[in-house]
Amino acid sequence: MKDVLLFRTKQIYIHKQAKLRPRSKVLNLILLRDNLDQIFFHKDDSALLYKHISFMSEVVTLKNADIFQKGSQVLSNVQLSIHAGQFVFLIGKTGSGKSSLLKTLYGELPLQAGEGSFDVFNLKKIKRKNIPMLRRKIGIVFQDFQLLMDRTIIQNLYFVLKATGWKKKKDIHERAIGCLKLVGLEQLGDKMPHELSGGEQQRVSIARALLNDPKLILADEPTGNLDPETSEGIMRLLIAISKEKNAAILMATHDMHIVKLFPTKTLLVDKGLIVEQN
Repeated sequence: MKDVLLFRTKQIYIHKQAKLRPRSKVLNLILLRDNLDQIFFHKDDSALLYKHISFMSEVVTLKNADIFQKGSQVLSNVQLSIHAGQFVFLIGKTGSGKSSLLKTLYGELPLQAGEGSFDVFNLKKIKRKNIPMLRRKIGIVFQDFQLLMDRTIIQNLYFVLKATGWKKKKDIHERAIGCLKLVGLEQLGDKMPHELSGGEQQRVSIARALLNDPKLILADEPTGNLDPETSEGIMRLLIAISKEKNAAILMATHDMHIVKLFPTKTLLVDKGLIVEQN
């Protein structure tokens, strides 16, 4: 029988012996958030738990945030909350500020006003030396793939793993192959990027984004250079990854066909504001 979790005011207790933390009956919030699928809740505490469950599963948040690009304010009073496993569209015209928002989330642009957090990082207070650590927890998928054209597909993945601290050749190879399998390209690892179709190159870009098991994936117009059929395939892959890996995905796009075909939470960027669409 599984342990039963009880919520009591400011602490979380587990009946019997907590398997996730053998010598303690207190489970911290982060551990709870990351292991929700291993725990079920006592019915007497459901009301209290449901009040706090959204807080514990939030991956990224912005509150009253102002976004600046080259000294000019591009977005005002941004309110953003994305939970683990949630897929969110970010739509708007070219130049509306979609990319600026993504850059703020992965530390390319500093958050100058308001509050923001991702995982354990405070986006307003984060120091430059800690930005590489933040980015290791974020997967980024670009419109133009950004593959290294002078090396094979699997060497592209090796490069990223080595750059993010992986040391052992066996571990590097196994992780690269594992991510290629997730996107259905394990047989193409020895190919050069130019030998792949646009859709296959984007799948490699997605595999690269998954290498460090990110909690958040930022996709900036990932279907922008693809035909409609290939775009739909990429969307199905991203949605499947979101569910399988419980990763939050924020996808910027102006492709309204895709947005209508895969209905989910949608945020509109317009006139410097972000508004949730019904």
